[in-house]
Amino acid sequence: MNELIIELTEISPKEFFGLQNANIDLLKKYFPKLKIVARGSKIKAYGDEEILEEFDTRMTMLLEHYVKYNKLDENTIERVLMSESSADYETSEVSGEVLVHGVSGRLIKAQTANQRKLVDLMQKNDMVFAIGPAGTGKTYTGVALAVKALKEKQVRRIILTRPAVEAGENLGFLPGDLKEKLDPYMQPLYDALRDMIPAEKLDSYIEKGVIQIAPLAFMRGRTLDNAFVILDEGQNTTHAQMKMFLTRMGKNAKFMITGDPGQIDLPRRVISGLKEALLILKDVDGVGIIHLDDKDVIRHRLVKKVIAAYKAIENRN
Repeated sequence: MNELIIELTEISPKEFFGLQNANIDLLKKYFPKLKIVARGSKIKAYGDEEILEEFDTRMTMLLEHYVKYNKLDENTIERVLMSESSADYETSEVSGEVLVHGVSGRLIKAQTANQRKLVDLMQKNDMVFAIGPAGTGKTYTGVALAVKALKEKQVRRIILTRPAVEAGENLGFLPGDLKEKLDPYMQPLYDALRDMIPAEKLDSYIEKGVIQIAPLAFMRGRTLDNAFVILDEGQNTTHAQMKMFLTRMGKNAKFMITGDPGQIDLPRRVISGLKEALLILKDVDGVGIIHLDDKDVIRHRLVKKVIAAYKAIENRN
């Protein structure tokens, strides 16, 4: 049986191994054919030569990440182990441009290769469709780009909107005024903004209209100039709603439309405006389209497994 020994130099084994060796346990799950032993400042692996070479490559990438960022978590380990190549991982993780310095000095940047492509696509086009399942960072990356554009004075305002799909049926029964009824639909957008802009400044921006968060119906009749505009949950728009939104685009405007065609909440037989727009606009110059997938999921590691399980069922059906 072949043996590979990796010695941790100038690295805290305790921190690299994780709490109760959680990181090592995760490595064992991804390399079940290897016997992996972590002791002292060494990691020893036993098994076939070909698998050991792959393990050595992935460990090198993990060590490089730890040296640069002084941290290692389950999501990072999974991205490294699932990336097709070291070049792919370098693009997504190490070379990512910082988009925004968020609250408490948090550095917010594209974390995966496709998120990085989304950033590049947004720089080259005035209208971009970002399509992908839950947890792939579509909305979060879009909001970061919008905040970046506002801070750099590329635009004068940010407008975030979503279709309130259940408005006709359920909102009337909720307590409060119209804003209080609609806020639950807008919560993911508020959450992203709170990561990137201090609370007092965010409240001031919203009060002054520099940042506007409103349901899609409120966009009708407006011309959106000098603005970074994000339509979230675009899969829940109808033909008329999507056409209305896209034609609101004014001078010096950036439009980003996000959505997951696999989570349409529209009534049966109503065609999704997002699906239709992707077909109609796919060859239009100045319109960019990017598809994110389960490799871009940056939520809890179980989200990837949930998406994969549902995808398997859907494929069988």
